[in-house]
Amino acid sequence: MNHTSPSGSPTDKSGFELNKNPVEGFSAGLIDDGDIYKWEVVIIGPQDTLFEGGFFKAYLTFPYDYPLRPPKLKFITEIWHPNVAKNGDVCISILHEPGEDKFGYEKPEERWLPIHTVETIMISVISMLADPNSESPANVDAAKEWREDPNGEFRRKVACCVRKSQEMAFD
Repeated sequence: MNHTSPSGSPTDKSGFELNKNPVEGFSAGLIDDGDIYKWEVVIIGPQDTLFEGGFFKAYLTFPYDYPLRPPKLKFITEIWHPNVAKNGDVCISILHEPGEDKFGYEKPEERWLPIHTVETIMISVISMLADPNSESPANVDAAKEWREDPNGEFRRKVACCVRKSQEMAFD
């Protein structure tokens, strides 16, 4: 995985920020030098959470009009979490289209802003792992388990995902 972005790409600022201010808990880079719009990230499960010790791969796909619109983040590694759809799509405010929320759940400043970088997105995802939001879930079943019995079935399913992620980490 290449950890720099080519000059003149829409991800220059993000790549520069990562190199200038490295953040613990993830790595990010281009999947293929020929496609500046598709990145692979690996998020390390945060300490003192159920996800600790996991290595979760995801694709971060930038739209052609980035940074005016947010990228999409999709986990490739299986992960059981209220804010991650069963197909891997991540649902957090920072990755929602800018502007007003037609459902009234989010303030405009909580949604995508062009100032966000790969770094701020990853910090938000790491925070999401540490503190799930079950009020607006992408995975209703995981949210129900998190609310009703976080140390029972939810914990068991997360532990299974962590083990699988460790086995697949170096594939």
